[in-house]
Amino acid sequence: MESEIVLTMRGICKYFPGVCALEDVDFTLRKGTIHALMGENGAGKSTLIKVLTGVYPMDQGEIRIDGIEGVVSIRSPQDAQNCGISTVYQEITLCPNLTVAENMFIGRTEGRRVDWKTMDRRAGELLDSLGIPARPRQQLGSCSLAVQQMVAIARAVDTDCKVLILDEPTSSLDDKEVEMLFRLMRDLKARGVGIVFVTHFLEQVYAVSDQITVLRNGKLVGEFDVKDLPQVQLVEKMIGKDLEDLSNIKKHTAPTGQNVQPLYEAEGLSSTESRPFDFHIAKGEVNGFTGLLGSGRSESVRAIFGADRVTGGKVKINGKDVHIASPHDAMKQGIGYLPEDRKRDGIIADLSVRENINLALQVMQGFFHPLSKAQMRQFADEYIAALQIKTASQDTPIKALSGGNQQKVILARWLLTHPQYLILDEPTRGIDVGTKTEIQKLVLKLSEEGMSVTFISSEIEEMLRTCSRLIVMRDRKIVGELTGDELTQAHVMKTIAGGEG
Repeated sequence: MESEIVLTMRGICKYFPGVCALEDVDFTLRKGTIHALMGENGAGKSTLIKVLTGVYPMDQGEIRIDGIEGVVSIRSPQDAQNCGISTVYQEITLCPNLTVAENMFIGRTEGRRVDWKTMDRRAGELLDSLGIPARPRQQLGSCSLAVQQMVAIARAVDTDCKVLILDEPTSSLDDKEVEMLFRLMRDLKARGVGIVFVTHFLEQVYAVSDQITVLRNGKLVGEFDVKDLPQVQLVEKMIGKDLEDLSNIKKHTAPTGQNVQPLYEAEGLSSTESRPFDFHIAKGEVNGFTGLLGSGRSESVRAIFGADRVTGGKVKINGKDVHIASPHDAMKQGIGYLPEDRKRDGIIADLSVRENINLALQVMQGFFHPLSKAQMRQFADEYIAALQIKTASQDTPIKALSGGNQQKVILARWLLTHPQYLILDEPTRGIDVGTKTEIQKLVLKLSEEGMSVTFISSEIEEMLRTCSRLIVMRDRKIVGELTGDELTQAHVMKTIAGGEG
């Protein structure tokens, strides 16, 4: 492209203990362009942004900014702002109890006295020039999330930013709000601002972006013009598999005969985080939700388990209407759930292995009916042996275990409740290949014993090995369902990408 370059990052490296988060990554942003930064979880997007904004110091590499001579040193967010780099994050970082104008100028007034009239006038002029539907004296908290995002962007623009980083700005917005934000982005693009757009929504990338940089496993895959990169090829580059790179993968066999009666059925199920969807799973079936990170797969299973507030829909279990409004309701109906983020939502770090294993069963029994110490030790011994959990003793704090063994402890927690339906969201993320294989074999063994399992993994090969049916999601919607001969990498990626070639 012929546009003037406003930012160059060359040979960026960032290391953490035992981890290479970024290895020799280049990034180029041009004036008056919207540049999407894409990659799956762990690809290095957030780390690159944090290096650029001074949150992390880089270990190697150089950054140059148009208008600033030589290599710039960005050691703090303030350094980044001084270089003309502004960031608007997914979570609103402004003050909802203050007015729109106060938020736009907070920390930027000089002296002790504030000229409120001038501040409101300048805020009004900026809001009008950017087409933001808000008033200067309006309390920010009364505005929609989209308008709050736009106010944050207006604040950034008014600091004469050259580089605007939008980190997942649309994740909490509806379609109309997204289009409102896109109009503002296009306006800023026309004014010459270079915009870095970090998102997981493919359709949004193609709706508004000019260029795409793809990262995978901390390395640069490449920089592409949007017009030259069909969606299906973008998916290939993010995941690291070509459509022709297919292998013969043993697939789970779908239940047949008497086993095909549905165990769990949902119609129009929705939550505060998911759109309405229909879903069912048969007894002894292993199925899965697949799609890129941010597609809505985790939000869907959280709705099934009642982990997010359920807002609508009908649910049946074994043909009978049931009401599941909370995890406790789901547990009473025989549903177990291993969450995506084991450290935040799974393990209780300071408790022992034994206490973590017995936690769900104790919740189901009620804390007025405590398990005896003998029972807790017996159950812990049983599942430590069954799952080959490597721990010095039952009393070892779970935080002292490896990630794979922590995952096994959470699995043990749910298996101890003898669920009829088990949901596993990224059960093999961040663990070694051997343990991954053990967990996949366990899933197939549980299904053979009659348990229904929903399995989610970012690795398509895992999904193909374990599932007999895949529900494909994109942009929080179910866009396809694959079974039988359709269960191939080619079909999965084409469906994720929208069937484009």
